[in-house]
Amino acid sequence: MTENTTGGDVRLTGISKTYGSFTAVHPLDLTVPQGSFFALLGASGCGKTTTLRMIAGLEDPSTGTVFLGDRDVTELPPYKRPVNTVFQSYALFPHMDVSENIAFGLRRRGIKSVKKQVDEMLELVQLGDKAKHKPHQLSGGQQQRVAVARALINHPQVLLLDEPLGALDLKLRRQMQLELKRIQTEVGITFVHVTHDQEEAMTMADQVAVMNGGRVEQLGAPADLYENPRTTFVANFLGTSNLIEAEVVETGSGTADVVVTAGGGKLRVPGDRCTDAVRQGGRLLVGVRPEKISLAHADDAGSIPSGRNRVSGRIVDSSFIGVSTQYVVNSPAGAELQVYEQNIDRRAGLLPGAEVVLHWNPAHTFGLDAAQDIDAGVETVEDAS
Repeated sequence: MTENTTGGDVRLTGISKTYGSFTAVHPLDLTVPQGSFFALLGASGCGKTTTLRMIAGLEDPSTGTVFLGDRDVTELPPYKRPVNTVFQSYALFPHMDVSENIAFGLRRRGIKSVKKQVDEMLELVQLGDKAKHKPHQLSGGQQQRVAVARALINHPQVLLLDEPLGALDLKLRRQMQLELKRIQTEVGITFVHVTHDQEEAMTMADQVAVMNGGRVEQLGAPADLYENPRTTFVANFLGTSNLIEAEVVETGSGTADVVVTAGGGKLRVPGDRCTDAVRQGGRLLVGVRPEKISLAHADDAGSIPSGRNRVSGRIVDSSFIGVSTQYVVNSPAGAELQVYEQNIDRRAGLLPGAEVVLHWNPAHTFGLDAAQDIDAGVETVEDAS
């Protein structure tokens, strides 16, 4: 299948959606680059699906404009937009076999000779041997690929995916993440993917827009969002962050380190990894990811290289999870600090009650405005259910 180069970017300008007094999406500007795999990521109710539906034409925006390339499609009905949507419930026709399901869109447009295009699609989604199967004879992942093929055969400029892997079990979901990314790379069409699953967005997308309360909190490449969160919501929602309340004692300038005190000790934060509010001095939140931290027995603190940030504490819990051991440490700098250590060597004595020193490279530290809610974006048991 050849790449569709007639498209252009998807551009939303001042787009918003209100239902009575409730604002589902606050006015936002968003550009999805042509040919990219773009994810709208957030918890349920954040406005991501509403945004997707406005691109599809399934919701009318309250304000703003939807552009596909230079073309204003805001007033066009869904069937007149060069866009196809794949939903979580694949909506395959149970009485049709795989080939007939894939050919459906072409036949509806009166195209008679569809075999070559259907065969191309079957090859793309690696289901050539399942052409004559009915949907109920397929696994969830195979049904998902049929739904994608049925959408792609229409050569849309943009493929919209609304929680497409939500119904699959974990192992299959991970396989399908790689599969969808492969398909997108092969066809070169813009994919816009809505998900609440952080790993899914990080694995597949070139760019991620993290949404919260109808607004885009932060937009960027997955690695950049993870390493340089600009808000506590992004720091907590994308993976796990230790956020330590601290006082600025030295701001420096440019990329010079900001020096802070927390729990009686000094920590250093790179100047270029601090948000602007931190430069004003006063309080800030020092952030560090659990896998960036190393643990040393308190008795071995002298062997820690100089120049590293360090915090003393006591282990209160540890969990062996195969790849790593996860420790929870209480310290004067903060309660329940998380440390993930890879299980390369099983180290004796790192048990609940042990006195330890947490240490890490200052370059792995980020600084956030302390005026924010320190727990924003932390998923609870209720959220996960």
